[in-house]
Amino acid sequence: MVATSGIAAVTVGLAVWAHAASENQVQPKTTTVNATSLPPQAVVVDPRSFAVLGNAGAFREDAFADLFNPTNTSPPFFQVFDPAFLRLLGPGATVRAVAANPTFAFAHEAPIWVSSTDEVFFASNDGGALGRSDIDHNNQVSKISLRDVQAAIKAAGQGIAAVNVSVTKLDLPDTIQMTNGGTGPFFGNLILVNSGRGPLPPSVALVNPAPPHNTTVLLDNFFGRQFNSLNDVKIRPGTNTLFFTDVTYGFLNHFRPQPQLPNQVYRLDPETRAVRVVADGFDKCNGIAFSRDGRTAFISDTGSNAGFLGNNQTHPATIYAFDVDPKTEAFKNRRVFAYVDTGIADGLQLDAEDNLYAGCGDGVHVWNPEGALLGKFFVGATSANLVFAGDHRLVIMAETAIYLAELAAKANKLSFP
Repeated sequence: MVATSGIAAVTVGLAVWAHAASENQVQPKTTTVNATSLPPQAVVVDPRSFAVLGNAGAFREDAFADLFNPTNTSPPFFQVFDPAFLRLLGPGATVRAVAANPTFAFAHEAPIWVSSTDEVFFASNDGGALGRSDIDHNNQVSKISLRDVQAAIKAAGQGIAAVNVSVTKLDLPDTIQMTNGGTGPFFGNLILVNSGRGPLPPSVALVNPAPPHNTTVLLDNFFGRQFNSLNDVKIRPGTNTLFFTDVTYGFLNHFRPQPQLPNQVYRLDPETRAVRVVADGFDKCNGIAFSRDGRTAFISDTGSNAGFLGNNQTHPATIYAFDVDPKTEAFKNRRVFAYVDTGIADGLQLDAEDNLYAGCGDGVHVWNPEGALLGKFFVGATSANLVFAGDHRLVIMAETAIYLAELAAKANKLSFP
């Protein structure tokens, strides 16, 4: 149940925006929207409404525990900070849980959509809360059928009630240890990056999505040294080259030994297996994504989350943008793209218009290409990653639940070729 009527909240919010624009003679960037056609789960939060809280204001003290929800709306809902977000949502947008297990963080990261079967593959939490994995136990790679999800939604009838579709665990070889990142398909295969476990090395691997899930490890060392714990991966658009992040979270979550390398971003040629560093200088590099043309790279630095060392809000919770050198593919001209207000920005994805989506401490945040926060898919819990399942469907990993948002935005191609 939504505490504030979505239509009423959006109507008031748009009226405030329109009034402010007329008073200040500043026109909004988007066209006028008919409030009666807005998604029922949309709640507008005008930035002017919280720009000044005053001496007695209820200031947040913990960006990880205190979620920014000034309307006290029950999740899931769309939190709208800019009218441009409404165009991405469309008037019929919905968001609901489609699978849940409150005792198991089965839906953590590595979401990959396979169009031929309309399935999303993903991994459970590796070494974290409710992950059922540690130095002695591997995490789990699973899949969910979006055909089953659509059938369950249809059977549930009108409205936005949650459904709970079963997930299927994959039986993978021991070379796949603590999967944390994934993308593709790449020539029909899943690309998984794995954090490793104990002395078992982190790796980049290709996995056939169909049983018996034949697996090929492409890389498991940097000139003889093990990586720290591989975290995320993307194919650079227009090429077949892979780019992945390596960070110390395996050590910080007690399932990997002392780190041997800096936290860095690497380039891997899947044909020659040549690997090299393309970016460094991070506290904890994490999510990775590219613009549609492959000329801009985005890396999230999640330094404020330090595993067993705790959270430090003075460390980065920042997304950086880089130019990709057209010849060397090194990342250069680093600049701040966005700083996250809740938790950290973990997994990153872009849509067909280069809006950037990130899994954060209260759901999924969305920024336009200039770095302005447009809105959130507010689920009231941490989302570590997400993936578009074709146009108009966004699948959100939220640890103990998976959410499906149906919206107007279109997908950015991740597969190769």
